[in-house]
Amino acid sequence: MKKVIQNSILIICLILSTFATASPELLTKTPMGGQEFGHSVKHIGNGIYVFRWWVYRNIFVVTDDGVIVTDPINPKASQLLQSEIRKVTDKPVKYVVYSHNHHDHISGGNIFKSEGAKFIGHKNILEQLSDHPSPVIPMPDITFEDSYILKLSGRTLELNYFGPNHGDSLAVMRLPEEKILFVVDIVTPRRVAFRGMPDFWPDEWIRTLKEIEKMDVDYVISAHGPQSQPPIDPASVITEQREYLEDLMAAVKEAMDSGMHSPDALRENIKLPKYQKWRSYDQWLPMNIERIWAYYHMGW
Repeated sequence: MKKVIQNSILIICLILSTFATASPELLTKTPMGGQEFGHSVKHIGNGIYVFRWWVYRNIFVVTDDGVIVTDPINPKASQLLQSEIRKVTDKPVKYVVYSHNHHDHISGGNIFKSEGAKFIGHKNILEQLSDHPSPVIPMPDITFEDSYILKLSGRTLELNYFGPNHGDSLAVMRLPEEKILFVVDIVTPRRVAFRGMPDFWPDEWIRTLKEIEKMDVDYVISAHGPQSQPPIDPASVITEQREYLEDLMAAVKEAMDSGMHSPDALRENIKLPKYQKWRSYDQWLPMNIERIWAYYHMGW
Protein backbone atom coordinates (compact mmCIF):
# COMPACT_ATOMS: atom_id res chain seq x y z
CA MET A 1 0.00 0.00 0.00
CA LYS A 2 2.85 2.35 0.95
CA LYS A 3 4.49 1.69 -2.42
CA VAL A 4 1.20 2.42 -4.25
CA ILE A 5 0.87 5.76 -2.44
CA GLN A 6 4.48 6.65 -3.24
CA ASN A 7 3.97 5.80 -6.89
CA SER A 8 0.75 7.84 -6.98
CA ILE A 9 2.51 10.84 -5.48
CA LEU A 10 5.33 10.48 -8.01
CA ILE A 11 2.86 10.40 -10.91
CA ILE A 12 1.02 13.47 -9.62
CA CYS A 13 4.30 15.35 -9.22
CA LEU A 14 5.32 14.43 -12.75
CA ILE A 15 1.99 15.67 -14.11
CA LEU A 16 2.22 18.95 -12.20
CA SER A 17 5.82 19.36 -13.33
CA THR A 18 4.75 18.83 -16.94
CA PHE A 19 2.07 21.54 -16.66
CA ALA A 20 4.48 23.92 -14.96
CA THR A 21 7.02 23.41 -17.71
CA ALA A 22 4.51 23.54 -20.54
CA SER A 23 2.47 26.57 -19.49
CA PRO A 24 4.88 29.25 -20.77
CA GLU A 25 5.07 27.39 -24.08
CA LEU A 26 1.27 27.40 -24.35
CA LEU A 27 1.23 31.19 -24.06
CA THR A 28 3.40 31.46 -27.16
CA LYS A 29 0.58 29.91 -29.16
CA THR A 30 -2.49 31.40 -27.46
CA PRO A 31 -3.81 34.65 -29.01
CA MET A 32 -3.78 37.79 -26.91
CA GLY A 33 -7.54 38.01 -27.42
CA GLY A 34 -10.09 40.82 -27.33
CA GLN A 35 -11.60 42.96 -30.06
CA GLU A 36 -9.29 44.29 -32.75
CA PHE A 37 -9.68 47.95 -31.75
CA GLY A 38 -10.29 47.27 -28.09
CA HIS A 39 -8.04 46.23 -25.24
CA SER A 40 -7.22 42.99 -23.44
CA VAL A 41 -5.08 41.66 -20.62
CA LYS A 42 -3.26 38.36 -20.29
CA HIS A 43 -1.66 37.05 -17.09
CA ILE A 44 1.47 35.14 -18.07
CA GLY A 45 2.39 34.11 -14.54
CA ASN A 46 4.17 35.30 -11.40
CA GLY A 47 2.29 38.60 -11.28
CA ILE A 48 3.31 39.59 -14.82
CA TYR A 49 0.55 40.89 -17.08
CA VAL A 50 0.54 41.89 -20.75
CA PHE A 51 -1.85 44.75 -21.54
CA ARG A 52 -2.93 45.40 -25.15
CA TRP A 53 -4.59 48.51 -26.58
CA TRP A 54 -5.22 48.10 -30.33
CA VAL A 55 -1.77 47.05 -31.65
CA TYR A 56 0.17 48.51 -28.72
CA ARG A 57 1.30 46.51 -25.71
CA ASN A 58 2.97 47.04 -22.39
CA ILE A 59 3.51 45.01 -19.25
CA PHE A 60 2.75 45.56 -15.60
CA VAL A 61 4.15 43.63 -12.66
CA VAL A 62 2.14 43.24 -9.46
CA THR A 63 4.11 42.90 -6.21
CA ASP A 64 3.20 42.90 -2.52
CA ASP A 65 4.24 46.54 -2.19
CA GLY A 66 2.90 47.99 -5.41
CA VAL A 67 2.88 47.82 -9.19
CA ILE A 68 5.51 48.46 -11.86
CA VAL A 69 4.03 49.73 -15.13
CA THR A 70 5.80 50.17 -18.44
CA ASP A 71 4.80 52.55 -21.27
CA PRO A 72 1.29 53.94 -20.55
CA ILE A 73 0.69 54.32 -24.32
CA ASN A 74 -1.82 57.23 -24.32
CA PRO A 75 -4.40 58.87 -22.01
CA LYS A 76 -7.28 56.63 -23.12
CA ALA A 77 -5.21 53.46 -22.88
CA SER A 78 -3.78 54.41 -19.49
CA GLN A 79 -7.28 54.82 -18.03
CA LEU A 80 -8.16 51.33 -19.23
CA LEU A 81 -4.82 50.07 -17.93
CA GLN A 82 -5.49 51.53 -14.49
CA SER A 83 -8.94 49.90 -14.38
CA GLU A 84 -7.42 46.53 -15.29
CA ILE A 85 -4.76 46.89 -12.60
CA ARG A 86 -7.50 47.64 -10.07
CA LYS A 87 -9.17 44.34 -10.94
CA VAL A 88 -6.00 42.57 -9.83
CA THR A 89 -4.76 44.60 -6.86
CA ASP A 90 -5.51 47.67 -4.75
CA LYS A 91 -1.78 48.37 -4.40
CA PRO A 92 -0.65 51.68 -5.92
CA VAL A 93 1.46 52.02 -9.04
CA LYS A 94 4.91 52.78 -7.65
CA TYR A 95 6.94 53.06 -10.86
CA VAL A 96 6.29 53.82 -14.52
CA VAL A 97 9.16 52.87 -16.84
CA TYR A 98 9.54 54.58 -20.21
CA SER A 99 10.97 52.51 -23.04
CA HIS A 100 12.01 55.55 -25.10
CA ASN A 101 10.91 59.05 -26.02
CA HIS A 102 8.26 58.43 -28.66
CA HIS A 103 4.92 59.88 -27.68
CA ASP A 104 2.83 57.06 -29.12
CA HIS A 105 4.16 54.76 -26.39
CA ILE A 106 4.71 56.94 -23.33
CA SER A 107 1.77 59.37 -23.25
CA GLY A 108 -0.91 59.27 -20.58
CA GLY A 109 1.15 58.73 -17.45
CA ASN A 110 -0.48 61.58 -15.50
CA ILE A 111 -3.06 59.18 -14.09
CA PHE A 112 -0.27 57.24 -12.37
CA LYS A 113 1.62 60.39 -11.40
CA SER A 114 -1.42 61.35 -9.35
CA GLU A 115 -1.00 58.05 -7.46
CA GLY A 116 2.52 59.09 -6.52
CA ALA A 117 4.34 56.93 -9.09
CA LYS A 118 7.98 57.65 -9.92
CA PHE A 119 8.87 57.75 -13.61
CA ILE A 120 12.06 56.16 -14.96
CA GLY A 121 13.76 56.56 -18.34
CA HIS A 122 17.09 56.90 -20.09
CA LYS A 123 18.80 60.25 -19.52
CA ASN A 124 18.42 61.26 -23.18
CA ILE A 125 14.64 61.39 -22.74
CA LEU A 126 15.03 64.56 -20.67
CA GLU A 127 16.41 66.54 -23.59
CA GLN A 128 14.05 64.93 -26.09
CA LEU A 129 10.94 65.71 -24.05
CA SER A 130 12.23 69.21 -23.35
CA ASP A 131 12.49 69.77 -27.11
CA HIS A 132 9.09 68.16 -27.74
CA PRO A 133 7.08 68.56 -24.53
CA SER A 134 3.62 67.15 -23.98
CA PRO A 135 1.17 67.92 -21.17
CA VAL A 136 0.28 64.21 -20.96
CA ILE A 137 3.86 62.97 -20.57
CA PRO A 138 5.37 63.43 -17.09
CA MET A 139 9.13 63.95 -17.13
CA PRO A 140 11.24 61.13 -15.66
CA ASP A 141 12.07 61.38 -11.96
CA ILE A 142 14.88 58.83 -12.25
CA THR A 143 17.26 58.57 -15.20
CA PHE A 144 20.17 56.28 -16.04
CA GLU A 145 23.00 56.09 -18.56
CA ASP A 146 23.86 52.46 -19.37
CA SER A 147 21.75 50.31 -17.06
CA TYR A 148 19.43 50.47 -14.08
CA ILE A 149 18.17 47.83 -11.66
CA LEU A 150 14.64 48.47 -10.40
CA LYS A 151 13.65 46.47 -7.34
CA LEU A 152 10.26 46.34 -5.65
CA SER A 153 9.16 43.83 -3.03
CA GLY A 154 11.70 41.23 -4.10
CA ARG A 155 10.99 41.62 -7.83
CA THR A 156 13.63 42.90 -10.23
CA LEU A 157 13.36 44.67 -13.58
CA GLU A 158 16.64 45.30 -15.40
CA LEU A 159 16.88 48.23 -17.83
CA ASN A 160 19.61 48.24 -20.46
CA TYR A 161 20.60 50.87 -23.00
CA PHE A 162 22.42 49.75 -26.17
CA GLY A 163 23.05 53.12 -27.80
CA PRO A 164 21.23 54.50 -30.86
CA ASN A 165 19.02 52.06 -32.74
CA HIS A 166 15.43 53.30 -32.68
CA GLY A 167 16.01 56.84 -31.56
CA ASP A 168 18.66 57.43 -28.93
CA SER A 169 16.96 56.58 -25.65
CA LEU A 170 15.58 53.06 -26.03
CA ALA A 171 15.68 50.89 -22.91
CA VAL A 172 15.31 47.12 -23.18
CA MET A 173 13.73 45.59 -20.07
CA ARG A 174 14.47 42.15 -18.65
CA LEU A 175 12.75 40.18 -15.92
CA PRO A 176 15.72 38.03 -14.85
CA GLU A 177 13.79 35.53 -12.75
CA GLU A 178 11.56 34.53 -15.65
CA LYS A 179 14.15 35.30 -18.38
CA ILE A 180 11.57 37.46 -20.15
CA LEU A 181 12.50 40.48 -22.27
CA PHE A 182 10.10 43.37 -22.87
CA VAL A 183 11.31 45.16 -25.99
CA VAL A 184 9.70 48.03 -27.86
CA ASP A 185 9.74 48.61 -31.63
CA ILE A 186 13.06 46.91 -32.47
CA VAL A 187 11.50 43.43 -32.25
CA THR A 188 8.01 42.95 -33.65
CA PRO A 189 7.51 39.23 -34.33
CA ARG A 190 6.41 38.13 -37.79
CA ARG A 191 6.01 41.66 -39.17
CA VAL A 192 8.24 43.63 -41.50
CA ALA A 193 9.63 46.95 -40.25
CA PHE A 194 7.19 49.81 -39.73
CA ARG A 195 6.52 51.72 -42.96
CA GLY A 196 9.54 53.96 -43.81
CA MET A 197 11.33 52.94 -40.60
CA PRO A 198 11.05 56.39 -38.94
CA ASP A 199 13.79 57.21 -36.43
CA PHE A 200 15.56 53.89 -37.06
CA TRP A 201 19.31 53.53 -37.59
CA PRO A 202 19.38 50.29 -39.68
CA ASP A 203 23.00 49.28 -39.01
CA GLU A 204 22.76 50.15 -35.30
CA TRP A 205 19.48 48.26 -35.09
CA ILE A 206 21.23 45.10 -36.30
CA ARG A 207 24.14 45.68 -33.93
CA THR A 208 21.74 46.05 -31.00
CA LEU A 209 19.89 42.85 -31.86
CA LYS A 210 23.19 40.95 -31.95
CA GLU A 211 23.97 42.22 -28.47
CA ILE A 212 20.50 41.34 -27.21
CA GLU A 213 20.90 37.82 -28.59
CA LYS A 214 23.72 37.31 -26.10
CA MET A 215 21.45 38.05 -23.14
CA ASP A 216 20.06 35.32 -20.91
CA VAL A 217 16.52 35.38 -22.28
CA ASP A 218 14.00 32.63 -23.05
CA TYR A 219 10.96 34.72 -23.96
CA VAL A 220 10.13 38.06 -25.56
CA ILE A 221 7.15 40.35 -25.06
CA SER A 222 6.94 42.83 -27.90
CA ALA A 223 5.24 46.24 -27.69
CA HIS A 224 3.30 45.68 -30.92
CA GLY A 225 0.96 42.98 -32.11
CA PRO A 226 -2.74 42.51 -32.92
CA GLN A 227 -5.14 40.54 -30.74
CA SER A 228 -4.56 37.45 -32.90
CA GLN A 229 -0.89 37.25 -31.91
CA PRO A 230 0.26 35.64 -28.63
CA PRO A 231 1.23 37.82 -25.65
CA ILE A 232 4.68 36.27 -25.46
CA ASP A 233 7.08 34.67 -27.94
CA PRO A 234 10.19 32.50 -27.78
CA ALA A 235 13.49 34.39 -27.84
CA SER A 236 14.10 33.14 -31.38
CA VAL A 237 12.04 36.09 -32.67
CA ILE A 238 15.04 38.34 -31.91
CA THR A 239 17.15 36.41 -34.40
CA GLU A 240 14.31 36.36 -36.93
CA GLN A 241 14.06 40.15 -36.75
CA ARG A 242 17.82 40.55 -37.23
CA GLU A 243 17.86 38.18 -40.19
CA TYR A 244 15.04 40.10 -41.87
CA LEU A 245 16.98 43.35 -41.59
CA GLU A 246 20.18 41.74 -42.84
CA ASP A 247 18.37 40.16 -45.78
CA LEU A 248 16.66 43.47 -46.58
CA MET A 249 19.91 45.42 -46.53
CA ALA A 250 21.76 42.78 -48.55
CA ALA A 251 19.06 42.71 -51.24
CA VAL A 252 19.04 46.50 -51.62
CA LYS A 253 22.83 46.72 -51.71
CA GLU A 254 23.11 43.94 -54.28
CA ALA A 255 20.59 45.66 -56.54
CA MET A 256 22.32 49.04 -56.18
CA ASP A 257 25.75 47.50 -56.81
CA SER A 258 24.38 46.01 -60.02
CA GLY A 259 23.38 49.49 -61.25
CA MET A 260 19.81 49.91 -60.01
CA HIS A 261 19.82 53.31 -58.27
CA SER A 262 16.24 54.51 -58.65
CA PRO A 263 14.30 54.03 -55.40
CA ASP A 264 11.16 53.45 -57.47
CA ALA A 265 12.87 50.67 -59.41
CA LEU A 266 14.17 49.12 -56.21
CA ARG A 267 10.72 49.18 -54.64
CA GLU A 268 9.27 47.53 -57.72
CA ASN A 269 11.88 44.84 -58.27
CA ILE A 270 13.12 43.68 -54.86
CA LYS A 271 11.15 40.85 -53.27
CA LEU A 272 11.88 38.89 -50.11
CA PRO A 273 9.73 35.77 -50.52
CA LYS A 274 11.05 34.28 -47.28
CA TYR A 275 8.98 36.90 -45.44
CA GLN A 276 5.91 37.16 -47.67
CA LYS A 277 3.68 35.71 -44.93
CA TRP A 278 4.79 38.32 -42.40
CA ARG A 279 2.30 41.03 -41.53
CA SER A 280 2.31 44.15 -43.74
CA TYR A 281 4.68 42.56 -46.26
CA ASP A 282 2.85 43.90 -49.33
CA GLN A 283 2.19 47.37 -47.93
CA TRP A 284 5.39 48.13 -46.04
CA LEU A 285 8.19 46.18 -47.75
CA PRO A 286 8.49 48.83 -50.52
CA MET A 287 8.80 51.52 -47.82
CA ASN A 288 11.44 49.45 -46.01
CA ILE A 289 13.35 49.16 -49.28
CA GLU A 290 13.31 52.91 -49.87
CA ARG A 291 14.58 53.54 -46.35
CA ILE A 292 17.55 51.23 -46.97
CA TRP A 293 18.13 52.94 -50.34
CA ALA A 294 18.47 56.22 -48.37
CA TYR A 295 20.92 54.53 -46.01
CA TYR A 296 23.24 53.54 -48.87
CA HIS A 297 22.55 56.50 -51.19
CA MET A 298 22.62 59.31 -48.64
CA GLY A 299 24.43 57.78 -45.69
CA TRP A 300 21.31 58.31 -43.57
